Amino acid sequence: MEPPLPTLLLFLVLFFFFFFFLSISTGKALSEAEALLKWKSSLYQPQSLTSWSLSNSSAALCRWDGVQCNSAGSVVVELSLPNYNLNGTLDALDFASLPNLTALDLNGNLLQGSVPASISSPARLTRLDLGSNGFAGPIPPEIGRLSELLDLRLYNNNLAGPIPYQLSYLPKVRYFDLGSNYLANPDYQKFSAMPSVTHLSLSFNSLTMQFPQFILNCTNLTYLDLSQNAFSGPIPDSISTDLPHLECLNLTNNSFAGNIPASLTKLSRLRDLRLGSNNLTGGIPPVLGSISTLRILELSNSSLDGPIPSSLSRLGLLERLDLHLAGLNSTVPQELSLCANLNFIDLSINRLTGELPESFSNLTKMREFGISSNSLSGEIPPDLFTNWPELISFQIQNNMFAGPIPPEIGSATKLLFLFLYNNNLSRVIPLEIGNLVTLTHLDLSVNQLTGPIPRTIGNLKQLGVLALFYNNLTGSIPEEIGNLTALTVLDINTNQLEGELPTSISKLPNLATLSVFNNNLTGRIPADLGVNNLQLTDVSFSDNSFTGELPQSLCSGFALEYFTANNNNFSGQLPPCLNNCSNLVRVRLEHNHFTGDISEAFGVHPDLLYLDLTGNGLTGTISSDWAECKNLTYLHLDGNSISGEIPASIGNMTNMQDLSLSSNLLTGSIPPNWDSLSSCTNSI
Repeated sequence: MEPPLPTLLLFLVLFFFFFFFLSISTGKALSEAEALLKWKSSLYQPQSLTSWSLSNSSAALCRWDGVQCNSAGSVVVELSLPNYNLNGTLDALDFASLPNLTALDLNGNLLQGSVPASISSPARLTRLDLGSNGFAGPIPPEIGRLSELLDLRLYNNNLAGPIPYQLSYLPKVRYFDLGSNYLANPDYQKFSAMPSVTHLSLSFNSLTMQFPQFILNCTNLTYLDLSQNAFSGPIPDSISTDLPHLECLNLTNNSFAGNIPASLTKLSRLRDLRLGSNNLTGGIPPVLGSISTLRILELSNSSLDGPIPSSLSRLGLLERLDLHLAGLNSTVPQELSLCANLNFIDLSINRLTGELPESFSNLTKMREFGISSNSLSGEIPPDLFTNWPELISFQIQNNMFAGPIPPEIGSATKLLFLFLYNNNLSRVIPLEIGNLVTLTHLDLSVNQLTGPIPRTIGNLKQLGVLALFYNNLTGSIPEEIGNLTALTVLDINTNQLEGELPTSISKLPNLATLSVFNNNLTGRIPADLGVNNLQLTDVSFSDNSFTGELPQSLCSGFALEYFTANNNNFSGQLPPCLNNCSNLVRVRLEHNHFTGDISEAFGVHPDLLYLDLTGNGLTGTISSDWAECKNLTYLHLDGNSISGEIPASIGNMTNMQDLSLSSNLLTGSIPPNWDSLSSCTNSI
């Protein structure tokens, strides 16, 4: 039986509309695909977008990397391409062809140029993230038309000019980050309240004036970052009543002045308070100890003066306390040991006195501890190291701590930085120092340490800097030093070390500074020093009793800048590689027994400031090339066997301040332009 005619007509109508809408949908997808492909073709080597191709059906668009379509697969609703290494501009991207776009994420690419005004075409955008690119020029005010926008991130670009007041018209925006640009003051009078904003960052820009009034009208703010600008004036007392929901407040590196408002204690949700690097005065309000929710307190680099309030001990959740360079003058309150969650303390560069409280050993979560550059005394509490298993940085330099380095220090096996220099520490370096196998920086210099350098120091395979200078260390330099293959600085000058320089030092491939001057070292320098030490820039053998020739390979990396070997018993010719060390700045080789032709030992060194070869047996003539060392201020060649005439070009060295050529075999007359050395105090 044939179907009734009305049913057949209904079927045909539905069939027609199905294919009609399908063709529209396909055409729209094709249009979007063409727009994206046109943009792709404008990018520089977009290798991360290889899936973007029309070689398959148009439906493949929804399977392209970073492209998300609606549930029907008919239109593009999201373009998410963070960290895709995209290099180019947005000029060729036709935003009008993407009317249904709700999210655009291009964060962390290499995009440049301006942000086009057409970016406001997709009226349904809720998320716009162009952060961490190279966009420049002004922010287009048209962005203020995106009435559905919830999340705006333009941070870490090169955007400049005033912040468009139209951005304050975004009725729903919650996350608003324009940090790390070059933005200037908006027209604050036209900037309206933004009650929907909860996260606001304008950090690292060029904003001035006093605390912006419009911010105080953003009544739902939980996060506010105005750091690294030039805001001035007082911090408003009303901030706690106007912004009652604040959890994070960062005003560091501005020019805010006056007292820290005691009203901040009314911010019952405040977790993170950073007010450092301003012109704040008047001390730390003791009432800050009542902000029980506080986890981070940073008031550094200010002129607060006064004591560290013991009331801070009531901050039971506090994890980070940074009060360095704050003008504080008191003892270290032992009550701080009640802040059991503290893992970071920096009280350095103040005027603190007294001793380090032993009760600090109760801070068992401590990771970074700094109290350097104060006037603290007493001994280092040994229990700190046994009770701080997570410790990675311990810096108490530039104080008056006395007594021994506790052997318990070997318990802090996660330490990376240990700075104890410029104190009054005495006795031997404990063998347990060798347990600190993760250590990268060890500085025990300028103390009164005695005894040998422990051989266990050879266990510190990650060590990059070893500084033990200005102590009373004795014995020989341990051969195990050669195990420290990461070492870049070895500075053990001004001790009472004896014996020869260990041959293992030649095995240190990253060594840049080797300073052993002012000891009692003897013998020859290892013959292969420099063969594997191609990074050597600073070498000092001065004031020892070394003998023999300098290694010919000493400067084979041609990187030497500072080289001193004066007051030894070296002999033989100077290493010929010195001639090619074009970065030489300071050379002292006086009072040895060097021989050979001086004109072969040195070349043209444009950065050379100081050269002393006094009291050797050098021969040859003074080359006119010395005049090319235009920055040379000190030149002593006296007490050698240099012959010939003084080149007239020496008189052109107008920066010369001290020149001595006496006690040589020079002949001829003094050059007529000698008088041009007007700033030279000694020109014998």
